[in-house]
Amino acid sequence: MNASTPVALVTGAGSGVGRAAALALAREGYTLVLAGRRRDALEQTAAQIAGDALVVPTDVADPASVAALFEAIAERVGRLDLLFNNAGIGAPAVPIEDLPFEDWKRVVDVNLNGAFLCAQAAIRMMRAQTPSGGRIINNGSIAAHSPRPNGAPYTATKHALTGLTKQIALDGRASGITCGQIDIGNAATEMVAPMAQGIRQPDGTIRVEATMDVEHVARAIVYMASLPPEANVLFMTVMASSMPFVGRG
Repeated sequence: MNASTPVALVTGAGSGVGRAAALALAREGYTLVLAGRRRDALEQTAAQIAGDALVVPTDVADPASVAALFEAIAERVGRLDLLFNNAGIGAPAVPIEDLPFEDWKRVVDVNLNGAFLCAQAAIRMMRAQTPSGGRIINNGSIAAHSPRPNGAPYTATKHALTGLTKQIALDGRASGITCGQIDIGNAATEMVAPMAQGIRQPDGTIRVEATMDVEHVARAIVYMASLPPEANVLFMTVMASSMPFVGRG
């Protein structure tokens, strides 16, 4: 590992937005720490990065697993300049009255508790390191603004993540730690693949929705990360231009 380059941790780095962001940050000269549940997927991301990347299989919903991740960062690279809090999951789209509590809790544990645990550990490291400071970018969603039908767990956690983003941005000021949120709409990843066949709308119809190349998201994350400590993108929405969000769809 090159100790002179800035260090970025990307959670959920094995696929989709996480992989695209990791590759884009690596091209900008960051040393990458790749976290996610599946080692094989993380290794596939690492294989596309020129130079070393630290692969740490991690369950962000497990405090002990997150603690082990940050111990590995401290031992192998010694500091952390950027956390992209990207790991997230959804639940089956069922009416809220039929949603099993276990499905609700699983989404909350990953999307909200996992983001908190990683941010908490990152803040501790960023405050203690020399020079101190760093940046956290949370992956919100269009769901942080507007729900889809039968999406209570995902929508609730993404709304909560907005509050967490604001709180970190406030509490991090004294330590030179900035925090922003990127809200992504219909980036073409495995998660949104069903939209190409059609997805349920609030009026009950099934419609194909527009998508965009995930590289547009990666470029936006690089921009947010590139700002000096005195500047911050608090919220950014990057979305497929024609997706049903603005106005009536």
